[in-house]
Amino acid sequence: MSTIEILPQGTKLDGCSLITGFHGIGAAGYWTIKYLQDKLQIPRVAFVNSSIIPPVTSTAKGRLVSPYELYRKENLVFFKAEIPPQREEEIKFYGELAAWIVDSGMKEVALVGGLDINLKHDESTFRLVHTSIYKPTGELEKALILEDDHLIVGPVAVMLNQFEMKGFPAFAILAYASPERMDPRAVAVSIGVLGKHYGFEVDVTPLIKGAEAIEMEVAKRENYVKKGVESMYA
Repeated sequence: MSTIEILPQGTKLDGCSLITGFHGIGAAGYWTIKYLQDKLQIPRVAFVNSSIIPPVTSTAKGRLVSPYELYRKENLVFFKAEIPPQREEEIKFYGELAAWIVDSGMKEVALVGGLDINLKHDESTFRLVHTSIYKPTGELEKALILEDDHLIVGPVAVMLNQFEMKGFPAFAILAYASPERMDPRAVAVSIGVLGKHYGFEVDVTPLIKGAEAIEMEVAKRENYVKKGVESMYA
């Protein structure tokens, strides 16, 4: 029996496309959803309740933010996971979320995640993965598919597996990201791909500037360490 409950009951999302991402490599998925929700001023339409929700809440702009919420702008629905489930409950929660999506009447799902930048070997900025039934269109037709034998882990993997087994159209955008920190550049890449695919525009200039500032600081630190090592053996 599923522990997932959508409140208010009777929320209709038929024919919509759902976009979501999670706290993974570079936090690319989570921050993509959070940034879009903020910049597009998307209203909250429902809560995802469950008996395994973490006992955490927060506030934003004067109101409570529950761990799992749904936002909607026209035919796009955004699922924001503010807090990851407890590790031992992760597979169960996201498996049940995927099952609810399949039964909800929604058209397709776009998942956003990060891909370890150490795997990058060309000039592309992301890789695409999709279920067998999904047929890439538009910009996604030209996207490079994730190479064989590269593992996807966490919520994106759980949901892709469920969608594949249930024959549901879904794809994942995996932007190359730093595994060591939040990566604004990966967020900007993900938003750019989603924007072209779904027909919306969002200014990602703050993300690019943030990425440049972080990268500059990282380069300074690496240079400092390098000089320190060289002086030890001079």
